Amino acid sequence: MTHSMTGFARNQETFTWAQLTWEIRSINHRYLEPHFRLPETLRLLEPNLREILRNKIARGKVEVSLQVQKTTTQQTINIDENLAKEVIQAAETINHQLSKPATINPMQILQWPGVIQESEIDPEQAKTNALSSFSTAVDDLIQQRAREGKELKNHITNRLDQVNALVEKTRLVLPELKQNQRNKLLEKLSVLEVEVDQDRLEQELVYLAQKSDVDEELDRLETHANEVKNCLNQKKPVGRRLDFLMQELNREANTLSSKATVSDTTQTAVELKVLIEQMREQVQNIE
Repeated sequence: MTHSMTGFARNQETFTWAQLTWEIRSINHRYLEPHFRLPETLRLLEPNLREILRNKIARGKVEVSLQVQKTTTQQTINIDENLAKEVIQAAETINHQLSKPATINPMQILQWPGVIQESEIDPEQAKTNALSSFSTAVDDLIQQRAREGKELKNHITNRLDQVNALVEKTRLVLPELKQNQRNKLLEKLSVLEVEVDQDRLEQELVYLAQKSDVDEELDRLETHANEVKNCLNQKKPVGRRLDFLMQELNREANTLSSKATVSDTTQTAVELKVLIEQMREQVQNIE
């Protein structure tokens, strides 16, 4: 299946310890180039995230970001009562020594380092949840890239059909074009009213026919177009192969243009170049 390299996916999941929100953006690139923006507490997961991407995506510049929001259950205040009592006793001791003792403020007691205990998060659970939700986000990205890839395949296939139609059209009129070319030369010689060596004339006509013969170019255009269709039906990444085939198609179209001796063939070459360029732009986004 043809996959685009352009896509976006967002996955949000809530666990007992936090809500994780993954966002993944990808654009076309020659290789797989991932970039991560992760909270410090989960930065150690980057090698695992890279491995997941390598196993599922072949090419593209991929930007990954993660937002972590602790859940309500994890925001419950846990107090170290023993430490709080020690802080209160110390405050009361100081109060007794003051000429004007002040009322102890409970909020100041809570602000003492260590009085409020942060809930510890199981690192293995956090890792498992994060990798699982990331893998789901990557799967969503792949599905989105597949949908866009299907559209790209349709656009390219449509243009390949037009290329084959132009090739067939040119092939059908080629004998007539060659005969017209021969007749024009004979007419010019007839107007000049000069004696012509028939053997030399035949040699020149053969040479002219060979010089303007485009049968091989038409065959190669048809072969390359069919190979592009074959690539589009493969399941593995084919972007680089398609890019090469676009270069070969363009090469044959240029040769066809250079051999053109009549306006019909020249126009066909121009139309082929336009179609090939349109396909090349689409191929740049295929994985």
